[in-house]
Amino acid sequence: MSQERKPITFNGPLEAGIRAVSILGAAYPRTYDLQRLVAFDHLLVHTGDIDGPANLHPPTPMHSAELLVRRKLVEQSLMLMMTRDLVVREITLDGIKYGAGENAATFLTSVSSSYLQALKDRATWLVSAFGDLSDDAFKRVMRRFFDKWVEEFQQIEKSLGGEA
Repeated sequence: MSQERKPITFNGPLEAGIRAVSILGAAYPRTYDLQRLVAFDHLLVHTGDIDGPANLHPPTPMHSAELLVRRKLVEQSLMLMMTRDLVVREITLDGIKYGAGENAATFLTSVSSSYLQALKDRATWLVSAFGDLSDDAFKRVMRRFFDKWVEEFQQIEKSLGGEA
């Protein structure tokens, strides 16, 4: 039996896992819950949209819709990275948190491509800018960006002849 395979883009579990390791490595020893990592995964490649370094990936129509499908991908990526001790999961009084695993630092120092270096640089910037925010403060920041994204959806809807 042959199953047709869909091509995997930069949004497969391996790529998302590398992004997660970059974020958690930059944040070490801090840990984050899944919700924060899903948001960070999106923001990491779109730092230009949040007044940071230029976006890592080229613009795509309605890239804000990516947030809607990231949760499962980030979960899969964390599980994959845990199998290589790049990510650890811990149970805390605040819930399940993820942190850099035992092999994360070695892995991150061994990557040398210009793309991966740019990814690590943006992860460092992202964690520096938003990593220490309380959950409530981070939600307020995300709400501000979400409001911009709603405007983006409305503009696209108008251009397609819909009502906004």
